[in-house]
Amino acid sequence: MEDKKKLAAAISAVFGYIKTQEELAAAQAVAAMPKPQESVKLWGVSARQAMMQMRNLMQFRTYVGSKFR
Repeated sequence: MEDKKKLAAAISAVFGYIKTQEELAAAQAVAAMPKPQESVKLWGVSARQAMMQMRNLMQFRTYVGSKFR
């Protein structure tokens, strides 16, 4: 009976240690994530790219239109 209690205590200690290490790793991962103001806003980049593409198409259209008239 005493051996079963020791075995249960040892297993519980190992699982507690593993859980603590996992929580520490998760906390470090969250701390390493970039803050929202530091990261690039993808919607903003996409919108600027669309505007530049449209402007380029408009300029090309006016250039080609004036060339053949």
